[in-house]
Amino acid sequence: MTTDFIDGEDLFEEHAKLRDHGGEAIWAEGPVWIPELRAVRFSDIPNNRILQWTEVGDRISVYTNDAEFTNGRTLGLSGEVIQCSHGRRRMEVDRDGDVMPLVETWRGRRFNSPNDVVVKSDGTVWFTDPSYGIKRETEGHPGDLEYGDHWVFRFHPGTGEGDPVIMDVEQPNGIAFSPDESLLYVSDTSFELPDEKPNPLGAHWIHVYDVQDGRLCKNGRIFKEIEPGISDGLRVDERGNVWTSALDGVHIYSPRGRRIGFVRTPAKVGNLCFGGDDGRTLFIVATTSLHSIRTTVRDAAQVIRTP
Repeated sequence: MTTDFIDGEDLFEEHAKLRDHGGEAIWAEGPVWIPELRAVRFSDIPNNRILQWTEVGDRISVYTNDAEFTNGRTLGLSGEVIQCSHGRRRMEVDRDGDVMPLVETWRGRRFNSPNDVVVKSDGTVWFTDPSYGIKRETEGHPGDLEYGDHWVFRFHPGTGEGDPVIMDVEQPNGIAFSPDESLLYVSDTSFELPDEKPNPLGAHWIHVYDVQDGRLCKNGRIFKEIEPGISDGLRVDERGNVWTSALDGVHIYSPRGRRIGFVRTPAKVGNLCFGGDDGRTLFIVATTSLHSIRTTVRDAAQVIRTP
């Protein structure tokens, strides 16, 4: 496997190589590193199950079946797994297999199919809500757009209050904050439904917004157009670089939008996350399998929460 380091940026350990951990998924998504388990949990959406790779033994097992088409997930401030459910059209919390709803509606209307999520340092939960789960037979259940659009929402678990924060994207997908949480990145990806093919006339770029007062998103603009393919899942590292999925692998951009790195993968990438004991292993779900490669950086969110 070839790893191409562009412009000589020091993003990967010397002699780093892409490892294939397997998985036998149809479409892998939503990885999260769980420190206490030393494991990566991720979804196999069309098979309606959740898989889990354990570092000890380098093996993948089925965490749960009949998972109601879960997609993106992250950790809460207490280490709980917060995940998006296409099937149940809600955000939920998984504590050691005990799955409970976090938020299910906005002003009495159900969400479309929450897709990806990030937790801010104040504990608020920010998530994207495209319509893939109610439009694709392989990703959820048929349904209607009850609030009539596709937005990004912010939810405060302490107060139970939630509101849309971004309303100008076509199909919001991946989501991540900059290291100081002053910027919010959101991938915008549209498809030709029900064919599930990328729409060449639709969105395939990443937007970025200024976060004001810790809760308002303003001054939205296009950060980068992604080719080939689309930006699905994304992460931001401690230096402010944006790591995004694409058709041919993982593309890495500086905070100013210059491509500074690239990891080629054998299949289309759905999502990625940082993990490992030191936080510097990049885990990539590429269609059927989980892969990993050693880096020199950590996730921005991990750095913010480290004392």
